[in-house]
Amino acid sequence: MITLLLALMQTPAQAPIARVEVTPATPEVTVGQTLQLSARALDANGQAVPGARIQWYGGGEGDVDSTGVVTGGYQGYIQVTAAASVAGMPRPAFGFARVRVLPGGPARVALPALAGPLLVGSRLTLSATAYSAENDRRDDPVAWTSSNSRVAQVTSDGRLRAVAPGRATLTGRAGAASATLAVQVIPAALSRLEVEPGSSEARTGDVLRFRAAGRSATGREVGGFAVRWSVAGGEGVATIDDAGAFVAERPGRYTVTATAGNFTADAVVTVSLRRVTRGMEVLGRVPLKFRGAEIWVHPSGTCAYMSTIADRVYVIDVADPRAPKIVDSMMVDAQIVNDIMTTEDGKYGVFSREGASNRKNGLKVFEASDPCHPKVIADYTETVTGGVHSSYVYQGHAYITDDATGSMRVIDIRDPYHPKEVARWQTEQTEVGRYVHDIAVQDGLAYLSYWNDGLIILDVGNGIKGGSPAKPVLVSQFKYDLNEEYARIDQLYGLGARGTHTAWRAGKYVFVGDEVYASRASRGLEDGNDLTWGKLHVIDVSDIAHPKKVAWYEPTDGGVHNVWVEGDTLYLGNYHGGARVLDISGELKGDLLRQGREISWLWTADSMGARARSPFAWGVVVKNGIMYVPDINTGLWIMRVEPKQEQFTP
Repeated sequence: MITLLLALMQTPAQAPIARVEVTPATPEVTVGQTLQLSARALDANGQAVPGARIQWYGGGEGDVDSTGVVTGGYQGYIQVTAAASVAGMPRPAFGFARVRVLPGGPARVALPALAGPLLVGSRLTLSATAYSAENDRRDDPVAWTSSNSRVAQVTSDGRLRAVAPGRATLTGRAGAASATLAVQVIPAALSRLEVEPGSSEARTGDVLRFRAAGRSATGREVGGFAVRWSVAGGEGVATIDDAGAFVAERPGRYTVTATAGNFTADAVVTVSLRRVTRGMEVLGRVPLKFRGAEIWVHPSGTCAYMSTIADRVYVIDVADPRAPKIVDSMMVDAQIVNDIMTTEDGKYGVFSREGASNRKNGLKVFEASDPCHPKVIADYTETVTGGVHSSYVYQGHAYITDDATGSMRVIDIRDPYHPKEVARWQTEQTEVGRYVHDIAVQDGLAYLSYWNDGLIILDVGNGIKGGSPAKPVLVSQFKYDLNEEYARIDQLYGLGARGTHTAWRAGKYVFVGDEVYASRASRGLEDGNDLTWGKLHVIDVSDIAHPKKVAWYEPTDGGVHNVWVEGDTLYLGNYHGGARVLDISGELKGDLLRQGREISWLWTADSMGARARSPFAWGVVVKNGIMYVPDINTGLWIMRVEPKQEQFTP
């Protein structure tokens, strides 16, 4: 006993861990590269604690291994945690690092296109953007030079002046990347410049296209030259692009000016308020005891299928929208059932699932000849046991997401009792952070919402690239800087998960929505929901090989989750903002919210559901003019918007 006491007195007690220091303090890593982090467990006096064990964890746009080596996956941030412990500690101490993932070096430079030759005396400011090999936009300044300054002079920052008739080549350079722009300067053989139409009337959000024409001394029209457009006046915000497309976000009287060489001309636009608001009526309600997810209405219109963040799909009789009722269900081994959709004829359907107890996730196929009593007939898990988040049925095939690899799988369900995989497609960038969230298919083109990779368009049978369901072929990509889009959210709340979430093709536009959450440290609201955001990007795909963003919508509360388009109306689930309806008539350009394009909205909350008085709308499905809105917390809402009223003309 005495020997033991002496030994304890001579051996100091194990020092507790007061904090964990992670170095470097402001770590950065380039996409595809690695960085070694270090961590030290320190006691209250700042001394290293001997024998401390460090475990590493990470998430976001990259990964960290067990030794603290970070791999950059995509531009953004990696949240890294170092957990330190010693024997006898009830719980570890934690240190944190936020690793910034930088884009690779400049690999290409995108230059603007000129609308035509420049008249002598014309002045323009050119813009250019540098991109990495992974198609990430960079902030590098682009330096300009001219091959012939006697014809076209350009400053390093892009201020161009047409000096004399002739030709010149402008070069924009960022690092080792460069691109060229051919410029032709022609004599200003005009006596005056005119803008057509000279005066116009429009509503906020209406796009007007102006044209500039030169006139010779004899009155003959002279064209074929570039024009610089500008807009001023009014009571709010209005813009006009290089092609003369004008749009105003606020009512007022605006002056549009065209400049070519030393000539100018203008026109006046009178803009009135866009009046599109209508009421919304709740027809029926089905509160659920489990948290809800997706909704799909059978083509017959008699029954709807609502998936849950649980182990079942509810079958709801909606033949009378004012008296909906649960009449059956499909039970599965899962923690989350997501997308559910039938074949075009309604005979069969599929739904995706995640979180199975036996880890065999994937796809369920069901038979729905009796729409209100569907039966599961087959299971597909062979290549997607890691989980399927989303699925889309199109012409005998299910296009599904694979959680484990971030790839798209194409499953042939033409023999619904024996589904089989016929194709796999994925982006080429590093697998670290690669994730396809959602898929939609229309006219043989698949629109993939590819999280960090933006919008991906594939030919799966359209023919423009020779693709098929068994051989998807890339058509184009629209990638954008998610961190820049939500920099304000990051400053205020800390940016957590964010990515391209959903896409819907309608006419010449693809409506692309983002899913954005605050960091886990600040995610909760008082009602138990998460803080959410997300813009709706309007992408013009009239030139499908070169998609471009032309408009956007960002709600003031919640964010854009799933969307549905019918005619000139877009419906969306707005998370804790409920359900919203937008006017998307005509050409779209600019800020749709500021233009007054919101038709109606409804806060999907009452005293019933899994979490009463707490809306968290997932999306909207429209059938025969009726809106079916699944709310995660409160269940199913069946609504409709009041019909359009004839505008009164005095």
